[in-house]
Amino acid sequence: MSSQTRLDRAYKNAKRLTFNDTSKIILFSDCHRGDNSFADDFANNRNIYYHALRHYYLKGFSYCELGDGDELWENLSFESIFKAHKNVYMLMKQFHDEDRLHMIWGNHDMVYRNPKYVEKNLYSFFDPKTGNNEDLFCNLRYNEAIVLEHTATKQQLFLTHGHQADWWNFLFWKWSRFMVRVLWKPLNVMGIADPTSPAKNYTELIKIEKRTKEWIIKNNNVITIVGHTHRPRFPEPGDIAYFNDGSCVHPRSITGLEIENGAISLIKWQVVTSEDGNLKIDRFVLEGPTPLMDYKTT
Repeated sequence: MSSQTRLDRAYKNAKRLTFNDTSKIILFSDCHRGDNSFADDFANNRNIYYHALRHYYLKGFSYCELGDGDELWENLSFESIFKAHKNVYMLMKQFHDEDRLHMIWGNHDMVYRNPKYVEKNLYSFFDPKTGNNEDLFCNLRYNEAIVLEHTATKQQLFLTHGHQADWWNFLFWKWSRFMVRVLWKPLNVMGIADPTSPAKNYTELIKIEKRTKEWIIKNNNVITIVGHTHRPRFPEPGDIAYFNDGSCVHPRSITGLEIENGAISLIKWQVVTSEDGNLKIDRFVLEGPTPLMDYKTT
């Protein structure tokens, strides 16, 4: 099966959601939440991520996570990840309880495509304080893709992780997971990068982006938003409508895409030093806001 066929299938079977110019949506991906060990890349940015996500919760945004939220290649179970970052999951639960949480699985958390696995591991958690299983993400469903359709203009946005264009990490993800667990995780602690990851292999990254853009061209330049490569992309109107929200494991910063007032922006959150010498977490707009209607289909 080719990458084009895999993307076709993801688009055809995607969960359909509507939005309008009053909708507010934040898109993050590639958090790679781990167990707070030396190999947990998310741990370095946890406070930045939590602060940003709380900002969006208080501002009434919906949260769409475009895959690889949990690092289930390096870690054997969700339980160890939950214990390491419980405050983050309890914040995500607030989104979920208000029907503002939409989850997509990627190659590092592809086990979530199995609803029974999600039910067993994510619906509830054991609380040692009460001695009972408490509600977490009850009835949560993970999707391979989501299509957002504007209620007035009928413009569509195709959201997916993007590993459909990465044949190795889509078809042989179990082998990659095995290699990460037994080989690359201990080497990662020593600072040696996994060469199979497109985020650390520039040649493979370019190939994945090229395959995705080819699919976009064949599908009337539909706005397509992915993660996977960790490289933020924000096209100019008139170009191929390929967006990438980046990742939450950049050195000392996270990137994402905001949709608000019918426009899209590429944003970055990072720690900065104020004039009085205090550290604070701040938001920066890197690109946009650009009206979505400027990206017209061909």
